[in-house]
Amino acid sequence: MSPFVALPPVISPLPARAKPAVVVRQVNSAPFGWQILTVRDGDNLSDIAIAHRSTVGALIARNLLKDGGGFLSIGQHLWVPRTSAAVAPTTAVAARTATHDVRSGDTLDGIAKQYGVSLSTLYSLNKISRTAYIQPGQQIKVPAPAARATAKAAAGPAVSTTSLTVRSGDTVSALASRLGVSQASLLKANGLTSRSILQIGQSLKVVAIVKKPAESANTFAGRTYPDKIVRAATANRAYLAQHPVPTRTQTKAMIESTARRHGLDPKLVLAISWQESGWNQREVSVANAIGAMQVIPSSGLWASDLSGSKLNLLDAQDNITAGTVILRTLTRGAHSEQEAIAGYYQGLYSVQHNGLYPDTVAYVKSILALKDRM
Repeated sequence: MSPFVALPPVISPLPARAKPAVVVRQVNSAPFGWQILTVRDGDNLSDIAIAHRSTVGALIARNLLKDGGGFLSIGQHLWVPRTSAAVAPTTAVAARTATHDVRSGDTLDGIAKQYGVSLSTLYSLNKISRTAYIQPGQQIKVPAPAARATAKAAAGPAVSTTSLTVRSGDTVSALASRLGVSQASLLKANGLTSRSILQIGQSLKVVAIVKKPAESANTFAGRTYPDKIVRAATANRAYLAQHPVPTRTQTKAMIESTARRHGLDPKLVLAISWQESGWNQREVSVANAIGAMQVIPSSGLWASDLSGSKLNLLDAQDNITAGTVILRTLTRGAHSEQEAIAGYYQGLYSVQHNGLYPDTVAYVKSILALKDRM
């Protein structure tokens, strides 16, 4: 969020030497209690008072400010009134949980999607790390339906704050219309009333609701895939659900033997497969990445050329072979193991020409941590 625009501080209705008790006893300055606010660049006491439905005098009194609060330091902590009784339901919401019994093929990512929560929420509720294993029969805490609904409602809409400078001829109504916000919002953000007169050169804050892009079943990890790819993924998922696949133990053994056969460290291939699918051949992403090694069909064709035989990604052994020979080729073309791992996720050409994306950095770190545990 952008810093608040600095408006001239309002003169306190009380002299600086007034005793704090005078202000506190006149009205209930904080009917919903107090909370700590950290002063940011551009903040002043007038803006803070308006934002928290308080007065400059009440803030001066509560925080025992000197010089009438005319000087605030960036990073300074101030007590400010809460604006609502429903301020901190986070702990109560998190405490209302249900349990999910882990079944064969489950991954934390899949469980998070099933319950419509973030991976971070699962890590926090279960006090586990991002590289933790889950096993069939294990119970994973998830937010109960009511808690998920409450948390979603409590989050409220995201807002953005920008600033503008008043020019000749500007009016509140004209600015609100041009910026796509309500007059009431513009007035409130700047502590103005309908009778206020704008001055040329005056700075105004503009607070607007950020509209989130529509989500669909075709979207995963911030990317949206064509209907054709999603339909193919659905068909492959249905096929694998109806056909036998190796157990996790069997898949692990297959990965180890295949890695050795192609001259790779089995721990590396095991780590990548665990990160990608949890050693689950039935895993198919919305991008139609298939099986234990999460190989997309176009990469499967490349892997067939590399291996010298036609590989069927729906077959567990072929899938593991495809991922392994691709990783072998990446290892030979990369400058380091970390770069090869990044190439499996982002593409080696992209890594070498664009550098690692933030999510790629996290991926590499996770793979290396998993490798150490294999």
